[in-house]
Amino acid sequence: MKNYLCAAVFAVFGQTAYADEETHYVFDGSFDDAAFSLESAIIGRGLVIDYHSHTGEMLNRTQGDIEGAVDLFEEADIFVFCSAVLSRKMMEADPLNLAHCPYGIYVAERAGEVTIGYRHYPAGIMQEVQTLLDDIAREAIGE
Repeated sequence: MKNYLCAAVFAVFGQTAYADEETHYVFDGSFDDAAFSLESAIIGRGLVIDYHSHTGEMLNRTQGDIEGAVDLFEEADIFVFCSAVLSRKMMEADPLNLAHCPYGIYVAERAGEVTIGYRHYPAGIMQEVQTLLDDIAREAIGE
C-alpha cells in the first residue's frame, strides 16, 4: 500500500513542476466542497474510486520528521480511479499503456486557493483518458 501511495503521489504531484505537463482549475469555494464536487463528478460517470489519498495530511504530519522547511498545502487529496472501457481500449492499442493506469485527479488548497487538476498523458490513445480527466475536472468546478 505504501508503494501504491508513493506512486500515486508522484504520478499526480511529481509532474506539477512543469506547467505544460499538468492542468489545473481554480475552484470557487472551500477545499471540502471541491473534494465533494470532484468525488461526485467521478462517481456520477459510473466510475469507482479505488483510493482516496490524503496526501496533504501525510505531508503535514511528516514535515517535522524529515526536516521539511516548506508548508506545501493546507490540504491536498488525490482521487485514484480507472475506467474499464478506456483502460481496455488503451491497453489493446498498446499493452504498455498499463503504466498510465490508474488515473488520478487532485484537489489542493495552497495559500488560500483551491485547485483541481491532473497530469497530462502522452499523445495518441491516451488523449482519450486526458479528455475524460478534463471533463471530470471541469464538471467539478462547475463548468
